[in-house]
Amino acid sequence: MQSKATTVDQYLKELPEERKAPMNELRKVILKNLPKGFKECMSYGMIGYVVPHTLYPAGYHCDPSLPLSFMNIASQKNFIALYHMGIYGDQKLLKWFTDEYPKHSKAKLDIGKSCIRFKKPDQIPFKLIGELASKMTPDDWIKMYEKNIKR
Repeated sequence: MQSKATTVDQYLKELPEERKAPMNELRKVILKNLPKGFKECMSYGMIGYVVPHTLYPAGYHCDPSLPLSFMNIASQKNFIALYHMGIYGDQKLLKWFTDEYPKHSKAKLDIGKSCIRFKKPDQIPFKLIGELASKMTPDDWIKMYEKNIKR
């Protein structure tokens, strides 16, 4: 589900009541821990954290007019989703996350290539998500993107 909201505040305001608190907490922990240089914006109908064109003028290779996406959070129909491109591109980071997850949540890890799904908002491991957000700088992401993803 992609939102038509044009601002993060509008996106959060339009959420169902039961999703507002966990989405706000997720946003708060990400903003607190995300390294300097990333920019929060609406991206693909979700709240996005991107490398702005001021730091990476080439932008996203599929559409250079878009900034380089790094991380997104979204309230989907049946879950809250966290999309983190770093765990998609870095096996070491993915292993760290999957090893740490059981220490922070009793819920089974529901993960795809870059998507982590939380079906029960009260089981989101906010502290762990904050740690994950802190693990990669914009420069780290650009280097990984250019090495592994941009062809």
